[in-house]
Amino acid sequence: MASIPTPPAEPQDSPDTYVGLDSAAAERTARERGWSTVRSLPPGAIITMEYRAGRLNFEVKDGRVARAWKG
Repeated sequence: MASIPTPPAEPQDSPDTYVGLDSAAAERTARERGWSTVRSLPPGAIITMEYRAGRLNFEVKDGRVARAWKG
């Protein structure tokens, strides 16, 4: 039987620190801090709700991060 895969580790990083940053700078910083996936979305985007360890989501409005959350 195959072993259960280990999910990627999440950085010890608060999503709140990205709110207000320029979206390009926020994405670059998140990757430097170890987030394996960074997803930028427009306000009100329809997305799936599955939780993925190691993913950081940004809601971007007018080129700035308006909201950030894990998963």
